[in-house]
Amino acid sequence: MAIEPVLAHLTARHDRILADLVTFASIPSVSTDPAHANDITAAAAWVADALAGAGPIAVRTIPTPGNPVVYGEWLGAPGQLTVLVYGHYDVQPPDPLEKWTTPPFTPTVRDGRLFARGVSDDKGPMLVPIEVARSYFATAGALPLNVKFMFEGEEEIGSPSLDAFIREHQTLLAADVVLSADGAMWRASEPSLTVASRGLTELEFTLTAAAKDLHSGRHGGAVANPLHAMARLVASLHDDNGRVAVPGFYDKVLELPPVERAAIAALPFDEAAYLAQVGAPAGFGEKGYTLLERNWTRPTLEVNGMWGGYEGPGQKTVIPSEAHAKITCRLVPHQDPDDIAALIARHLETHVPPGTRLTVELGSHGTPAAHIAIDHFALAAADAALQAVYGVRPLYVRMGATVPIMELFKRNMGLDTVFFSFSTADEDYHAPNEFFRVHRLHEGLEAWARYFSLLAEARA
Repeated sequence: MAIEPVLAHLTARHDRILADLVTFASIPSVSTDPAHANDITAAAAWVADALAGAGPIAVRTIPTPGNPVVYGEWLGAPGQLTVLVYGHYDVQPPDPLEKWTTPPFTPTVRDGRLFARGVSDDKGPMLVPIEVARSYFATAGALPLNVKFMFEGEEEIGSPSLDAFIREHQTLLAADVVLSADGAMWRASEPSLTVASRGLTELEFTLTAAAKDLHSGRHGGAVANPLHAMARLVASLHDDNGRVAVPGFYDKVLELPPVERAAIAALPFDEAAYLAQVGAPAGFGEKGYTLLERNWTRPTLEVNGMWGGYEGPGQKTVIPSEAHAKITCRLVPHQDPDDIAALIARHLETHVPPGTRLTVELGSHGTPAAHIAIDHFALAAADAALQAVYGVRPLYVRMGATVPIMELFKRNMGLDTVFFSFSTADEDYHAPNEFFRVHRLHEGLEAWARYFSLLAEARA
């Protein structure tokens, strides 16, 4: 099947595809906020319509205990590979709104970038394979291989319905490999393929002292201050060298083989430039490891939020009755999310400051670390597609973040996942002024078109 007509059709549709992305990104499909339930429904309907309009794709919207999954399939290439394309249509909250230059759900192009919440994570990247399918059908009447599409609406809240959905729909989702439009490349300056991601576990805890807020003059020095106690308790989670101080936290962590450490060290990484980009005065973390090793291959424990007491303007002289904190950990192979959360809870219980009571709420789910073999056939085809677009071999990198699907598809169906997203890690997703580079949209369209063709050739 000739690729040139497909690429020409995509080029001719560049402006229309960008306009469709603007429409899609205008839907405030925030999955964590029940106030946006109707917007979630609208986004799912938009995706279903886009799939159905791309060609003879059988489309279904399948309910889950949470938000629906939009599923589509075209199985008109007997004897060929079947790929399962994954993406998500839900987005993060846009807060803080005052930090946005333009409204988060009024997509705006500035300096070759499209700014909107969710445009990089994941609406732009997941629209790409839909549009590639449209161009194949328009020019060849068919796809070069069998394609299934699965777009969920809960990724930004940890995909709580996805594990059961995959288990219950294994026949429907049966494929040779998963191609993820989510995941992001390492940098915009060179193409990359991600071969591993860290896992995740989470918990929240509260310290209480008195039954109500107290006057700090009448009661100061008489009862414990939960905010002071929280500072002590949180400080106990790490030692002075940045190493997690929770007993047993590292028991199942294996040292990276020298050859893998050497491969990471050989990557073109400028630590000073990275620090300047994120606005940090210096790097920090577990001693004995480089910044990339800490970010990609070592487990972490991060305090994501601490709060309590008076937070308004001026002073309010109180001893608060409660203090709260949220923690997430990024995990590496062999660390079990539930085991790590239990170890942290035990540590907290052991170190409760005098005069306070501790309540721990464990997260409802966790995700183990995951990886794909670097000699996987679908990774080789992705490598070739990126070389054809960019003229250089892609870097093989790891992901410090967590994308649950890699582990879920492997555990439930034995399927490997190739991340083939054209967003990049600097596009401020989860932060104000998220953007997607317009040229990356067009590069992604070409690369996915070539990828479908190269995978079909691999089977032939």
